[in-house]
Amino acid sequence: MADDSEFIPKLIGFGLSEKEALVYLHLLKYGPKPPSRLAKSLKTYREDVYRTLTSLVDKGMVNPSLETPTIYAAVELDIALESTLKRHETELREMERKKEELQEISKQLFRPSDKLPTYKIIKSLGEGVDFSISSLTSLAEEELLTAVPGPVMVVASLFGINEGVKTLIERGGRVRCISDASHPNIEAVQESLDIGVDVHHLSQYGGIYFGVFDRKFSISAINIDFRRMSLDEPISALYSDDPIYAAYLVSTFEILWEQAVPAAQRIEELLKEGPPQV
Repeated sequence: MADDSEFIPKLIGFGLSEKEALVYLHLLKYGPKPPSRLAKSLKTYREDVYRTLTSLVDKGMVNPSLETPTIYAAVELDIALESTLKRHETELREMERKKEELQEISKQLFRPSDKLPTYKIIKSLGEGVDFSISSLTSLAEEELLTAVPGPVMVVASLFGINEGVKTLIERGGRVRCISDASHPNIEAVQESLDIGVDVHHLSQYGGIYFGVFDRKFSISAINIDFRRMSLDEPISALYSDDPIYAAYLVSTFEILWEQAVPAAQRIEELLKEGPPQV
């Protein structure tokens, strides 16, 4: 035969606290009572009973009378449990709504990257030329920033990179280039100027070569030293679509750009001076 020791845990499992279960069971067994008598029967404080009764009223398990002093009666068990179920269903729907809202907000706040950055070693001049041309003609849409030692300017002229640059400019893109517009490189620099490249001269620039396309992806190499102008010439260059690395290269470019002067101005000065003395 079932007793209170079985009933109380079941009520707690249904969402009641231990105090709520004890008060509800007492009212259910012994009938309606005012808070003072409940407190005396349960051997607890009246204030504690008031708080518990208020909570049970909110849960639809106890009804207060309209008379004074107020008498509290337990709602019939089936009706009370049904009311509790409906309340939990409402709470569950509300939690589902909040869950969807949180998921939507988290997509905006913590938007994950679609993929990890890609890094690839370019091992030959031919690979570098192919990458540069394909980037200019099919990937880049708005801008190319490039710092180019003199010999690489010659490569751009010889192997069709300038045609890709011209295509980007004709689509409305902007190309800025830093190079050494000294005597050995004047023709190659002038060719870039003629197709619309904004070239700045940095005296004896021979540092890192890099190109940044739309400030998103890049190719870079240190100390390219061509022994011969051949597509088989081995080089060590790095391709990356890491936006953080691209931002670093853009920052480097802007620093160099401020130090450089317009290449057209430098070429004009050199032509006035005449060929270098041997």
